[in-house]
Amino acid sequence: MTPPAADAPALRQVTAALEAMHPLEWAQPWDAVGLVCGDPDAPVRRVHLAVDPVEEVVEEALAAGADLLVTHHPLFLRGVHSVAATTFKGRVVHRLVRAGCALYVAHTNADAGGPGVSDALARVLDLDDLQPLQPLEALPGRPDLGIGRVGRLAAPERLADFADRVAQALPGTEQGVRVAGDLDALVQRVAVCGGSGDSLFEQVRASGADVYVTADLRHHPASEARERAGLEGGRPHLVDVAHWASEWPWLAGCADRLVAALARDGRTVDAHVSTKRTDPWSLRVPSRGE
Repeated sequence: MTPPAADAPALRQVTAALEAMHPLEWAQPWDAVGLVCGDPDAPVRRVHLAVDPVEEVVEEALAAGADLLVTHHPLFLRGVHSVAATTFKGRVVHRLVRAGCALYVAHTNADAGGPGVSDALARVLDLDDLQPLQPLEALPGRPDLGIGRVGRLAAPERLADFADRVAQALPGTEQGVRVAGDLDALVQRVAVCGGSGDSLFEQVRASGADVYVTADLRHHPASEARERAGLEGGRPHLVDVAHWASEWPWLAGCADRLVAALARDGRTVDAHVSTKRTDPWSLRVPSRGE
């Protein structure tokens, strides 16, 4: 049900609530977060949340009657000189503006803040006692969080069983879940990083994690990590998932917190999570002999 206009917040109120949850100051210097397009005074009755600001997600948002699309990944990560509709990103902007739908991005500030992207990944894997994997310098009045999380399973389990836990917890993709390590090894202390995480191996080793769950593991960093693990008791084992799948769990929690924050100010919005799978891969052909 669409709430009456009198109860609907202005876009500036919605973005303020988002920025209270994920302050812009938490974003990395190279990142592009915040409001991309939209009139700050326009009313927002329905918010649509997705990982990627791609055309099919925009069409989904508009079909749902959204006034605001919130995505994790930026549409424009680097400076541009044109948003002409002759480019695929320009078409996205034009489609949104014509329909009166704003676009807002929460990227590395949502990675670092809490509850953030890695918190959500850790929670769907049933990890407790969460701590930041790579702490960031605390801002005044804000907790010292950071990139990634480290937590514990309630009890040790075989690496193979843990990999199945990961596969069941995340949305399906053609990649599925890849594992490196002794499948019979017991794991309990778990490091996670939503999105690309192979720059954090030193932090993972320092955390004492038995296994590391992340996305986009490249050949050389993963190979070297496993070679070094052979000299250090076999840990950390590696579980590699699709980038989109590792970040998708954050959306539902963000939607719930946004609705609750606005309700405390007497404002009502509907918030919905995209059901579009925007992982770019469409087919996995089994290897010979698989």
